Amino acid sequence: MATVECRSIRKVYGALEVMRDFNLQVDNHEFVVFLGPSGCGKSTMLRMIAGLEDISGGDLLIGGQRVNDRDPGDRGIAMVFQNYALYPHMTVRENITFGLERAGIAKAAIDERLAPVVEALGLGVYLSRKPTELSGGQQQRVAIARAMIKTPEVFLFDEPLSNLDAKLRGNLRVEIARLHRDLKTTSIYVTHDQLEAMTLADRIVLMKEGRIEQMGTPEEIYQEPATLFAAGFIGTPNMNFIELDASDGLLQDHSIKLAAPFALKSGPVTVGIRPGAMRLNQTGGALRGQVERNEFHGETRLVTIRTVKHEINVAVPASTRVHEGETIGIDVDSCNLHLFDPKSETRLRQ
Repeated sequence: MATVECRSIRKVYGALEVMRDFNLQVDNHEFVVFLGPSGCGKSTMLRMIAGLEDISGGDLLIGGQRVNDRDPGDRGIAMVFQNYALYPHMTVRENITFGLERAGIAKAAIDERLAPVVEALGLGVYLSRKPTELSGGQQQRVAIARAMIKTPEVFLFDEPLSNLDAKLRGNLRVEIARLHRDLKTTSIYVTHDQLEAMTLADRIVLMKEGRIEQMGTPEEIYQEPATLFAAGFIGTPNMNFIELDASDGLLQDHSIKLAAPFALKSGPVTVGIRPGAMRLNQTGGALRGQVERNEFHGETRLVTIRTVKHEINVAVPASTRVHEGETIGIDVDSCNLHLFDPKSETRLRQ
């Protein structure tokens, strides 16, 4: 069983606590993504799982065994890094098999393990080349092959696609998802790219300042963000936030009627509305303002409208015709509102 369990993990550098009370259970064959902004602790946590960083407190279990003091090579893991870390003087084949050769594994056994790995990643024609003769995407596939050939119980990925262009990221994202499905390993993947997280993860661990902000499936975190931070971080374009007063089921200052059964006391409330949950209205609308920007995004347009108090982004079909400077209204679907307490920044439940 290739489970990974973090029990109250802490990481301290001198007087600075960068990870605090981190608790997580990764199930066998699960694909978990650590997502968050730079400096949130996601790579530090991954390196502690790998054995590349000491654990200041708590227990780390892999396959049910405590591994806090085990060397990286004794943990049954393989790691793919952001930088490919290939040996430039070695061929692709030598880079992939180097670890096994150092471990004293027989050549026949290495060749037997090499063939399916090379086939899975499409590296057969490159085996005799040096890394400098490969593209960035090909080099990253070699790094993944080097990890795969170890047949680990747990795969760790530390932002493996961040150095690639958008098209290569998309292609390799598909390959990583396919490999995870075919190999049936347990995978933990670190990224700051929410698209990678949403498309790869069985479960997302959204992190902020060394702690878990929210855990759940991509759908759960997108549809029911638990905090203002989660709501603002997940989703492209970003969610709009409007500070309003609630009274008798209405959001004052604008005629936005709340969908029952929101039970709100009178007072301030932060309302989150995704750009795709609104429609433009030439003559009316719950919100009205002036068009500041009109950005063409291919299949959609992102229209920025300045009201008296707020700047609001609305995603509309590309065929929609609006002009900068014109006054226009916005209709809001009250079923798609996200309400937050402005003090605690937590979600207000229905």
